[in-house]
Amino acid sequence: MDTTPMPKWFTPERKAYLVRLFLKCGGFCVYGHRPCPNPEHHYQVYIEGLIRQWASDNRARDSAQWQAERRILHATAERTEPLRGRFSGVSRDIWHYEQPQHYIEALGMSGVVLTPFAKVRLASNFMRLHVDLADSLRGASKNQRRKAIRYGKPLPKTIEDRINRAVSLAVRDYLNH
Repeated sequence: MDTTPMPKWFTPERKAYLVRLFLKCGGFCVYGHRPCPNPEHHYQVYIEGLIRQWASDNRARDSAQWQAERRILHATAERTEPLRGRFSGVSRDIWHYEQPQHYIEALGMSGVVLTPFAKVRLASNFMRLHVDLADSLRGASKNQRRKAIRYGKPLPKTIEDRINRAVSLAVRDYLNH
């Protein structure tokens, strides 16, 4: 069995068209002249030009697809206009107001007192807070707590809410003092 790959132009529709054309002309003039004075009308010469045209169409289609993909990959969603800035005064205030005050970087176990804690980065500066979570993780099984701390697996929603509440209180307390 021959395992050579077929050319790209050789689609089932085009193959069927070549067979229909051959059956119609019998391998002689594709326009039905008897005898044919023009050698370019003969089946073999005619299909060579047809194949070149199909290959050219495939190249143009592939090029257009590549250009569209390149445009999508390299286009950014950011506007380049206006040149003075991205935000108006009001939208800048709204954007800054909606940004979080802190980011939870990791959950871990304290090596000193053997209690769980959260490592929290404040958004306004480079400061890191270590928030005690001993009371917040109550209600989760020992296995859930270990997986959350060791592998970052998600906890049940109620426990995550308690952790976020404890972290928010600690950040607010730090920023108020």
